[in-house]
Amino acid sequence: MATGRTHRPATRSRGIPEATVARLPLYLRALTALSERSVPTVSSEELAAAAGVNSAKLRKDFSYLGSYGTRGVGYDVEYLVYQISRELGLTQDWPVVIVGIGNLGAALANYGGFASRGFRVAALIDADPAMAGKPVAGIPVQHTDDLEKIIQDNGVSIGVIATPAGAAQQVCDRLVAAGVTSILNFAPTVLNVPDGVDVRKVDLSIELQILAFHEQRKAGEESAADTALPGGAAAAAAARKASADQGPDGDVPAVMPA
Repeated sequence: MATGRTHRPATRSRGIPEATVARLPLYLRALTALSERSVPTVSSEELAAAAGVNSAKLRKDFSYLGSYGTRGVGYDVEYLVYQISRELGLTQDWPVVIVGIGNLGAALANYGGFASRGFRVAALIDADPAMAGKPVAGIPVQHTDDLEKIIQDNGVSIGVIATPAGAAQQVCDRLVAAGVTSILNFAPTVLNVPDGVDVRKVDLSIELQILAFHEQRKAGEESAADTALPGGAAAAAAARKASADQGPDGDVPAVMPA
């Protein structure tokens, strides 16, 4: 069984832009859902809508894969699933270690989507001696003292860091020194890695802060619109109520008294 230590995905050598690579999992998720419903073909418009992109961008992305739909028919769903899975390197087994088995790490270990997407959780690692040997998602937790041996024994090239921020860089350094070349970082800190090591950062608090910004801006726009009307917000509210009381022609109540 391939381990992923020496075989790298073909996307870089084929010159596929990083923005396109970032959208391939979105297409794959939408296509997998179609496949599970036994849908044989899909148009670019339908697939683009399911993936949340525009159809022109989708067709451009697929051109990098050498995949062109048939006019009047669309794309073959099963072939695209295979093609995108191959480009993403998901047609082989990728052993993954998760370091930091707190609430988040345990949740990741219990996530059922890894196996179906080409990833195998090879080991769970934690610095707490009390955690050693305890099963999480059916996998016994191992101590960080054995990290390097675990990486080598399982041929791991992808590591997941779910530790507190203060421990993340040290864990990262040990993973890289042991041969890990791709890291998914859930710790709320920026990791420094050498050239040739890829890091993807997932920070839920940052995503929530961005949403809070948009909510604040929307609230500000609504407030500005209200105060711009004569009489300010009170007049605006009265105007909305009067409008609601009017009928479709704007001159009689929508519901006449009995």
